[in-house]
Amino acid sequence: MGTALERSLGIVLPLLVAFAIAAIVLLTIGENPVEILTLMATEAFGNVRRFAATLSASTPLLFTAVATAICFRSGVFNVGVDGAFVLGGLAAIFIAFTLPASIGVGIIPLAFIAAAVTGGLWLWLPGVLLAKYEADEVVSTLMLNFIAAGISGYLVNGPLLSPQSGNNVTPLIHETAELERLMPPSTLHAGFIIGLICIIAYWTWCRNTPSGFEGAVVGQNPRFARAVGISVPAVIILVMVLSGVIAGFGGASHGLGQMHRFSDGFSPGYGFTGMAVALLARNHPIGILFGAVLFGALASAGTTIQLFSNIPLDLVNIIQGTVMIFAVIEAARLMKNRRRQTHAV
Repeated sequence: MGTALERSLGIVLPLLVAFAIAAIVLLTIGENPVEILTLMATEAFGNVRRFAATLSASTPLLFTAVATAICFRSGVFNVGVDGAFVLGGLAAIFIAFTLPASIGVGIIPLAFIAAAVTGGLWLWLPGVLLAKYEADEVVSTLMLNFIAAGISGYLVNGPLLSPQSGNNVTPLIHETAELERLMPPSTLHAGFIIGLICIIAYWTWCRNTPSGFEGAVVGQNPRFARAVGISVPAVIILVMVLSGVIAGFGGASHGLGQMHRFSDGFSPGYGFTGMAVALLARNHPIGILFGAVLFGALASAGTTIQLFSNIPLDLVNIIQGTVMIFAVIEAARLMKNRRRQTHAV
């Protein structure tokens, strides 16, 4: 998963460059960069309420980044996490408003199981296509994102449309199915704790399980993995299914903890932002946590900074976009290494 220095540079260097560019933009428009960047930091971390808002914004990214890292660590370039997140969330919400309210909090584990099964099966398909037929997983998972958006859009505007609401929304879930708020009145909910558990589980899987070790070997050198008897197709399918399960958990957490219903725009690109977090963190659990909180801070600060200054939200987009460029560079490096390994086989 890279050395400690590489992991640190993978996150810190993009941040420094991004804030330097933001400072130049602020100077160009006649604003004080120190004052504005300090305001952003205050809005993200200035007190308990603001810190809770930052953690709330980072919660979906904990899941999508781990789901991405599971695959990237094994040399599988799965970009379909967003689709599994969306369909997993839809499955969880469907369970949470369909089952009788008398079941009580028992609806919550059933909803998470439904989300995990949906997400796992959704990414099982491109895993099989890659493992058995060498179908390019970038293309197949990207197309599945569009299919997931189409399926969810049809359902939420058709069979699952709430009769009491306007377009594009399902009925509200039962109150007993809502995840507990951790720091009321903030929107931070128990899904953040579940996300932390997923990070710990991912770290444990990487360090202490045979399948985690095999995934690392396949990611570093699939030719050597075959030589020592590791089933590369089995590893590919496993990590894709695990990725879908974690993404499904993320969708369930977002649906039961934050949205309480499904609507168009359920995921404003959480899967792709999580991919950037995983790339910058070099798939390391600690880096994933730090990166998710960072992007959560930018999102949280961006929604309030316009209220206290004349700075447009575009400034936050500039910072995020600059960091994303580094993520793209890291992805290109990994793809180049993969092509080199493939040609060597």
